[in-house]
Amino acid sequence: MTTLYGITNCSTVKKARAWLEQRNVEYKFHDFRKDGLDDATLQTLIDKLGWETLLNKSGMTWRKLPDKDKSALTEKKAKALMLAFPTVIKRPVLVAGRKYHAGFTETNYQCLLTKKT
Repeated sequence: MTTLYGITNCSTVKKARAWLEQRNVEYKFHDFRKDGLDDATLQTLIDKLGWETLLNKSGMTWRKLPDKDKSALTEKKAKALMLAFPTVIKRPVLVAGRKYHAGFTETNYQCLLTKKT
């Protein structure tokens, strides 16, 4: 089963969803805002992708955080931020079987969804 994590109104998530739909890829969409994010799911994403990859430091949510929250980051602190503010997670996150990917490019999705591993 393929799952796409993100938020509905994110332009990059919209591009990823359109790409999947145009290619008739069956997937489940998990909206961080509507569906939430539990500790276990986030920990799996961190284990597979790394917290540094998941943490989106270029987004609006990150920029609005107080400097004290953004300084001296550790995995534990970053995870707490991602649980409290799921929109600080890089979007979209694609989980296709045992393959995990954060962000969207057509080339990466093509490779991820066509190679057998």
